[in-house]
Amino acid sequence: MRAQALAALLCRAPADKIAAVAMIDASHDVDSSWCVAEPQGIPGRPARPELVGPFKVKQRSAHTEAGRAALIHSLAHIEFNAINLALDIVWRFAGMPAGFYRDWAGVAREEAHHFSLLAEHLRGMGHEYGDFPAHDGLWEMAQRTSDNLLARLALVPRTLEARGLDASPAIRGKLAEAGDERGAAILDVILRDEIGHVAIGNKWYGHLCRQQGLDPVAQYRELARQYRAPRLRGPFNLQARRQAGFSEAELQALQQAAVASD
Repeated sequence: MRAQALAALLCRAPADKIAAVAMIDASHDVDSSWCVAEPQGIPGRPARPELVGPFKVKQRSAHTEAGRAALIHSLAHIEFNAINLALDIVWRFAGMPAGFYRDWAGVAREEAHHFSLLAEHLRGMGHEYGDFPAHDGLWEMAQRTSDNLLARLALVPRTLEARGLDASPAIRGKLAEAGDERGAAILDVILRDEIGHVAIGNKWYGHLCRQQGLDPVAQYRELARQYRAPRLRGPFNLQARRQAGFSEAELQALQQAAVASD
């Protein structure tokens, strides 16, 4: 199963990657000790979109057709990256319980579904994935944490992907206000599933902290500093974060850090 995840990760064309994700058989026995040298070509992705710095991605109004298409494209890019992130954590990190790998294989399937929904909606707007520039912040953090599973769990699902829980209601509102009911409905599906994905990150981060005798809040603060995680600013979707398994102590620390950075 972990080898299947690596094969899917290396697929460049979105259609090929989605098909390869669908072929991952989570019922197979999981060899948690399996290790292989990192091959060239990670992550597999198409030649487009052009990847630029985050400040070079233009912000456009969701009240214009072009602006809504650019917004849907940016969401599709996030979900395509999220497929790769889930696949990468399955193949890269050995020594975890079988349930860890099955959890993240399930996340990869759901991320592939999200990408497919957004790509289809984008196509209905007269565009394809790759038509707009995009930034690579999610994968850059994956590269920084490629040698540290605790840091990966802390800073990808529990930080960057959890930001999606905070941002989703406002984006959904913009789409609904602009009359894009299909886009708003897709955001509802994504938010529902992403709560579960962040919960999986919390579950396994907590598992490793307990195993290593670490305080989750203090350790998170240290990892965020060490790996240069972005400072998070509110408003926070506290209801969704609670559903995803963040403790009250973690939410309090999150809000205090946001106030301190203002």
